[in-house]
Amino acid sequence: MECATEVDMSVSQAIQTRCSVRSYRNENLDRETVQVLLDAAVRAPTAMHEEPWAFLVIQDRHLLKTISDRAKPLFAEQIRRSGSERSSRSFDHYASPDFNIFYDAGTLIVIWDKPIGLFNEADCWLAAENLILAACVKGLGTCVIGSALEALNLPETKSELGVADDYSAIAPIIVGYPAGETPASSRRKPLVLAWR
Repeated sequence: MECATEVDMSVSQAIQTRCSVRSYRNENLDRETVQVLLDAAVRAPTAMHEEPWAFLVIQDRHLLKTISDRAKPLFAEQIRRSGSERSSRSFDHYASPDFNIFYDAGTLIVIWDKPIGLFNEADCWLAAENLILAACVKGLGTCVIGSALEALNLPETKSELGVADDYSAIAPIIVGYPAGETPASSRRKPLVLAWR
């Protein structure tokens, strides 16, 4: 296992550099690197200081494949129900038995919330952004895998993972060493509804 080393960049550079990585080298992150990311996550803003987040780290590739295989048909059905299959984006690869929703990354960090406050889900997403930016500064790739949410929140999955029923998976994030370069995607200009 290779230890991720920090890249010299400002917060602004990390925000501009960060992109969703969908191709990873076949190696796991070491425990120390994962802990650095978790420590960054918990420094996120939190409403009324509730700190509602909890973390699950999965580096067992067999378990990641099992969750991927469970998630694909659930997500395909979710797409079908929502009408998103008529969008310009194709989801056909979800039907392939070889497709891994985690893009063969060796580490999945799931941020869970226990509903204890009014803004717990928002707090978890703020923690996710901290984790993602910290990973970027360490030269790591990340990608939020929303297609895993339904499978992660199934009672049988929670039971297999040792997660209590009252927790909800909010942000499943793959992390790893990128295989090659990932170009940053473009963004539209900010839509300003009013400036008074």
